Amino acid sequence: MAEAAAQGARDAAHAMEDATLHVRLVRAEDVQTQDVLQSDGYVFCAPENLAALTGEMKAFFDRHYYAVLDAVAGRPYAAIIAAGTDGQGALRQLQRIVTGWRLRETFAPIVARNGAQTPEAILAPKTVDEATLAQCRESGGTLAATLLL
Repeated sequence: MAEAAAQGARDAAHAMEDATLHVRLVRAEDVQTQDVLQSDGYVFCAPENLAALTGEMKAFFDRHYYAVLDAVAGRPYAAIIAAGTDGQGALRQLQRIVTGWRLRETFAPIVARNGAQTPEAILAPKTVDEATLAQCRESGGTLAATLLL
């Protein structure tokens, strides 16, 4: 899903014939404060785990929240959540955090539900349907177009 959003951003930049947009796909655990500060916009893509953001995404926000608090206000963002049957807990948590950062939502949040409920289904590899991937590409493309306009 994150790769689809990144591809959508690259496609939008290409369609607008703008080579100045640099799209980076970085795992939450690898992001440094400078990465957040140097970015003009963000797509936050995370799984929900036990009705909340996964630990690594929450740790990302914990590590960088105060260091960038006043520096990122007004920047655009999009949210993508992968969930079993709900996803709303993780989405609400992410929205509360980015509200504190005063980011601007550029695309309606995507919550992709895979229906996994048993331990076996939860632990099994997942596939994402093409319609959801298209939404993710559109989300990334909309964010990129927002930045390029």
